[in-house]
Amino acid sequence: MNADPEVLEHLGDLLTREQSDASVARFQAEFDQRGYGWWAVEVLDTGQFIGFTGLDQVDDGMPFTGVEIGWRLARSAWGHGYATEAARASLAYGCETLELREILAVTTATNLRSQAVMRRIGMTRDPADDFDDPSVPEGPLRRNVLYRIRP
Repeated sequence: MNADPEVLEHLGDLLTREQSDASVARFQAEFDQRGYGWWAVEVLDTGQFIGFTGLDQVDDGMPFTGVEIGWRLARSAWGHGYATEAARASLAYGCETLELREILAVTTATNLRSQAVMRRIGMTRDPADDFDDPSVPEGPLRRNVLYRIRP
C-alpha cells in the first residue's frame, strides 16, 4: 500500500518495505504512549487488511495545533465506503472516549476524495484556514486544506 503511487499520490514519496515497517513501529510506540493513534482497517467479512485510520497529534511546524483524524486505504478498497466508516469510528472515539473539543483533518487541495470523506463525516472547511505545508517543497502537494469538527 505504501509503495502504490495511486495511494500516495497526495501524500508524497513512496515507501520501501523497511520504511513502511518503521512507520508501523512508530505508530505502535505513539499509540502505547498516548493511548490513541492509528488502527488497522480490515474488511469485516474476511479480515483482510485494507489500510489504517485513527487520530494523531498535528505535526510540529504546522500553522495550527490539535488532534488530526486520518485514513489511508489500499487502492482495491476505494469506493466501498470503508474510509467513511473507519473515519466515523475514529471520530466517535475522539469525541466520546477522548472527549476532544475539536478534531482536524488535513489533505492536499487536490485530494477531492479525502475532502469528500471529511464532508460526509460532518467536517467543515473555511478557505481562510487553507495553508502551504511548510514541510513540503514547492509543487502540487504543498497547498493544503483544513477541515474541522467541534462536537
